[in-house]
Amino acid sequence: MKIVITGSLGNISRPLTESSVKKGHEVTVISSNAGRKNEIESLGAKAAIGTMQDVDFLTKTFNGADIVYCMETLGQGFFFNPQLDYMRAILRIADNYKQAVQGSGVKKLIHLSSIGAHTDKGNGMLAFHYRAEEILNGLPGDVAIKIMRPVGFYNNMLSFIPVIRSAGSIVQNYGGDEKEPWVSPADIATVIAAEIEKPFQGRTVRYIASDELSPNEVAKILGKAISKPDLKWIVIPDEQMLGNMIAAGMNSGIAKGLVEMNAGRRNGILYEDYFRNRPTLSNTKLRDFAKEFAAVYNGQ
Repeated sequence: MKIVITGSLGNISRPLTESSVKKGHEVTVISSNAGRKNEIESLGAKAAIGTMQDVDFLTKTFNGADIVYCMETLGQGFFFNPQLDYMRAILRIADNYKQAVQGSGVKKLIHLSSIGAHTDKGNGMLAFHYRAEEILNGLPGDVAIKIMRPVGFYNNMLSFIPVIRSAGSIVQNYGGDEKEPWVSPADIATVIAAEIEKPFQGRTVRYIASDELSPNEVAKILGKAISKPDLKWIVIPDEQMLGNMIAAGMNSGIAKGLVEMNAGRRNGILYEDYFRNRPTLSNTKLRDFAKEFAAVYNGQ
């Protein structure tokens, strides 16, 4: 099959590309970074250099594809761009995908969405996933869409490191002993690779998770990995968390959205649909990721 993969060679797109090439598929990887061309080609894929903001480029690249894997991303550093309207920017990308799918005639689409995309209320910045799904669900009925909703990425825990170093603890506006799901990007790629091989019909939603642990269990596992067995997960008020993020230079809209997202973790809104449609957990557990976390923490 001819498969187009967005997301360049990111944490999901790289292993998805590698897997798809090994299975004999003809893979095209979209990247905005021309410097990635040789690396993409070294994996056995074709590089398409352009941006998700360019509908004509997307349409041309999608043309002739059997399946397109779409994800919305704004690249590194966007959290700290004070001028960015992230909702508008993300939804523009989703609408560009819609136009490109229609213009190219693609009939099979895999869309990377997120936990929390079942609603546009009480989920903070994740509301953009709800609206992106809504845009793509506006495609004609003969376009089959598999919506992937992974939970929180293990990699997001790397953002804990600066505060662990400065304050000796994990500091968030949620916490406690209630279990919540986490996922490895590699496991997301594995699930998507499996879905590529299965029949497409209508519109389906699949959650993806690797492990379920409470914040206090997370602190214990990460603390052991970095030789800080007494590492604690400290909960602070929303207002304090928001102030800390803005003081660190984060875009105020994004900071507010993250605080609201974490509040959705506390009150259960974020996970209500996940637990109604709980998936089989994938293979990579937090203890596996903890080794990577420790290597970054220790500067290796």
